[in-house]
Amino acid sequence: MAELQEVQITEEKPLLPGQTPEAAKTHSVETPYGSVTFTVYGTPKPKRPAILTYHDVGLNYKSCFQPLFQFGDMQEIIQNFVRVHVDAPGMEEGAPVFPLGYQYPSLDQLADMIPCVLQYLNFSTVIGVGVGAGAYILSRYALNHPDTVEGLVLINIDPNAKGWMDWAAHKLTGLTSSIPEMILGHLFSQEELSGNSELIQKYRNIITHAPNLDNIELYWNSYNNRRDLNFERGGDITLKCPVMLVVGDQAPHEDAVMADSGGQPQLTQPGKLTEAFKYFLQGMGYMASSCMTRLSRSRTASLTSAASIDGNRSRSRTLSQSSESGTLSSGPPGHTMEVSC
Repeated sequence: MAELQEVQITEEKPLLPGQTPEAAKTHSVETPYGSVTFTVYGTPKPKRPAILTYHDVGLNYKSCFQPLFQFGDMQEIIQNFVRVHVDAPGMEEGAPVFPLGYQYPSLDQLADMIPCVLQYLNFSTVIGVGVGAGAYILSRYALNHPDTVEGLVLINIDPNAKGWMDWAAHKLTGLTSSIPEMILGHLFSQEELSGNSELIQKYRNIITHAPNLDNIELYWNSYNNRRDLNFERGGDITLKCPVMLVVGDQAPHEDAVMADSGGQPQLTQPGKLTEAFKYFLQGMGYMASSCMTRLSRSRTASLTSAASIDGNRSRSRTLSQSSESGTLSSGPPGHTMEVSC
């Protein structure tokens, strides 16, 4: 039977004043589909995977993940894991605009660039953290290279290809909206955009005035041309690692995934997401002594089926399951978590 635990959320801990950010090393590596840039924080830890992140459309690794990884409570995690932040081609700071007619990689091809990154760094396994398009890319990578992925945190993933109705709506929107406005509509809910909070103003300014906006449009087009991941619970196509799914209750993708914060939980609720991530890592056998204080709802249960994603669930929850495949044979039993972000 599942065990439900209620934990009161009482405080937030942003990065302390005067706390200096970690030193970063940025690298670029050539792949069959072009050059990819990535930034490494920390040093590899023995017998521990790297945390590898991939950002959403309209963002880069800093604008997507900095509020989360600079959050005070996240420091306990980053002290225990080396981090690799991958920027999609042309999204890194200072990236030149691609020439007219440049064929931008598909999301599947972006996933195929990741082995080159790991080979360059000599990293054998990762825990992936992806948002939106980045979550799709990491899922595709995990399907193709299951032995190198120990776990996935997928935020705002839509595993489905666009249907005909989606395409029609997208084309109609394109007639009346600019690329920045369409991307903002992908990142945030209409309610959030109408509220025009300081966060929305900040990201509207970042995207609207991005010097690489032409590159961003190419990434956006690749996302809209994605294939269906074809996940099926209990089917042949499934992820062979623990998975945590997160989405805000105001996110445009809530029907495809789940949860309960704004459209970008890693920006609006870094404290709650950090706590969920810690609990997820504990379920994988890491950070056993970490203290949990923020999870509003968690449920643990022994599961024997393989991990999978069902793109049609509408409840708010974060899902983590282990598989029968034995990929994580040394880890604890699988568990399911419910998180209010």
